[in-house]
Amino acid sequence: MLSSSPEPVEWLISDRLIPYTEAMVFMENRIAAIAEGKARECVWLLEHPPLYTAGTSANPADLVASDRFDVFATGRGGQYTYHGPGQRVAYVMLDLKRRKQDVRLFVQCLESWIINTLAEHNITGERRKDRVGVWVSRPEKGAGVEDKIAAIGIRVRKWVTFHGISLNIEPDLEHYSGIVPCGIAQHGVTSFVDLGYPIAMSDVDMTLRSAFEPLFGPTA
Repeated sequence: MLSSSPEPVEWLISDRLIPYTEAMVFMENRIAAIAEGKARECVWLLEHPPLYTAGTSANPADLVASDRFDVFATGRGGQYTYHGPGQRVAYVMLDLKRRKQDVRLFVQCLESWIINTLAEHNITGERRKDRVGVWVSRPEKGAGVEDKIAAIGIRVRKWVTFHGISLNIEPDLEHYSGIVPCGIAQHGVTSFVDLGYPIAMSDVDMTLRSAFEPLFGPTA
């Protein structure tokens, strides 16, 4: 557990598709206020319109279809990723000064959050030492085959975290063909629906919240 903050984390859910630039402005303003002690920590659940983002380690050669969707350079770690309808994005804005100033532990807790959420819906998510994110084994596709179901990309400023995770519920997986997701060509991507677990986004949201609190503390 990443130690609780003295007050509950604000839990926000948006029902509409949020433009990427709007989300970035919100996060920049919010993390500045958190760092100054003027705002509560926050988790924001949302969906974006179809788009690609490039992390700080992105290789231009991994952008296969540069004119397919809008592409946004972003300060988070990682490479290229896709966001779009049917994917639950969770932007996590926590003050590690109030908790524990350990970025590695924070990332491990994000992974545990995703894995515990998946487990509640009978999906086995796994870590990989050489790859960021959460993975699902696909023996029905062949020996050693595995697909990524959730991505993690964070940034930390003045010990306040932002960006976060994305979990595939029912996105159009073909949209990933315009990039090499996270720079990993030898493995694929999957989702709840692709794995045979159709589920409402609202049900996943409830599980995300219940799985968050044992790791990060109460929400409000």
